[in-house]
Amino acid sequence: MRRRLVVVFLVPLVAILLSLGGATAWSATRSIQQAFYTEQLGDLGYFVTSARQALRSGSATVIDAEVERFHEVYGIDVVVFDLAGGVWASGVDAAEVLPDDDAARVGLALSGRRAEAPEPVFPWIAAESSLVEPVFDDGDVIGAVMLSADVEAPRTEILRQILVLSAVSVVSIGLGVLLVFQLARWVLSPVRRLDEAMIAIERGEMDARVAEDTGPPELRRMTRVFNGMADEIERVMTRQQEFALNASHELRNPLNALLLRVEHLSTGLDDDWKDDVEETREEGRRMARILETLLGLARGGRSDTTISAVDLTTLAARRAEAWSEVASHRGIRTLSSGDAPVMSVTDRTIVESALDAIIDNAVKFSPSDTVVEIGSHRSEGICVLTVRDHGPGLTREQAENAADRFWRSDDSGGVPGSGLGLAIATDLLATIGGELRVDTPEDGGLLVSLLLPDGAAE
Repeated sequence: MRRRLVVVFLVPLVAILLSLGGATAWSATRSIQQAFYTEQLGDLGYFVTSARQALRSGSATVIDAEVERFHEVYGIDVVVFDLAGGVWASGVDAAEVLPDDDAARVGLALSGRRAEAPEPVFPWIAAESSLVEPVFDDGDVIGAVMLSADVEAPRTEILRQILVLSAVSVVSIGLGVLLVFQLARWVLSPVRRLDEAMIAIERGEMDARVAEDTGPPELRRMTRVFNGMADEIERVMTRQQEFALNASHELRNPLNALLLRVEHLSTGLDDDWKDDVEETREEGRRMARILETLLGLARGGRSDTTISAVDLTTLAARRAEAWSEVASHRGIRTLSSGDAPVMSVTDRTIVESALDAIIDNAVKFSPSDTVVEIGSHRSEGICVLTVRDHGPGLTREQAENAADRFWRSDDSGGVPGSGLGLAIATDLLATIGGELRVDTPEDGGLLVSLLLPDGAAE
């Protein structure tokens, strides 16, 4: 954005400065040339008068001395021609054959044509400037005077003016560039601070704010709006953290009490209940791990994940067994598939929580007398947990939106739910670098896959 602002401001500024500098240089050049031409005309007029007197008297002695002295002092050549076009008087040795341009001017002057103003030229094009004026006596042409002056002096002055204007233009452009960069920095400084504040908030620094006293008024207003939005986000997140802290803390007491009751009841049960009691203990411990994770998220904005080697095949079998009783009440069976261990280095609690959310979703939408299949396998170096149901399924377009928060299919009917199950599973997997994929098998139902990064060894 800064580059675009600099280009937008700088290009017109440079174009204007160059245009003004070029116009000023051309005007100065024309002014110097005009002054030089006017001076030549004055000198030419003086020698035309002297030449008239000399031609009428028939003696070139006086004018010869004048043109020689004029050449010595000013370096300007003056040549007087008679009516026949021959050199009658000259301050230097005049060439017998004149250049074509000068001969044409002399011929025009002897025919009675006066000198015309020279066309404006660049100072380095011509080496000298020549003017020719006819000499009249009682209306008749009796000769001509040619004045040739070296243009080195006006050329030097013109070049000096151009150099001065070029230096002024360069300095002006440099100041303009500096001004444009300062202007761009002033305009974009609030935007840069907004960007830094947003990055800080993304990192979890919820107290990041932007000063509102710099930049254009429009950006100051945007800064105030951003600060207000950040305050509201911080307030909402603080309330959410407080709620999560309170809820997780309050749930720990009844959970501990429940586990104590389970231990107390287990003392009065025979060995036939041993497996059920152990499963209840495991579920209680899993709930305790989930609450600890929730407390970690509430305290620091992140969970202190416990990474360990997890056999996904065993995990799938245990979750299928844990959900079997709930599913049986709806006439549904849970079945785990896969015999070979699929080892993954990941967070067991997060994977279990995500898998439970998907199994719950599959059980809710599966018709009775069907099977929910839970399996694991390794595919192209990726560990995969799958949950396959035989419910109404989704179209491909619906499957793309199934993991969005609060999304529910129009065909869900009266099945209770909030549309958060797959979304929660997606968020949980994202914290450990995993991914959730929803597919629609050709024979109906839904296939949900949990893709975990390959940190495992067979």
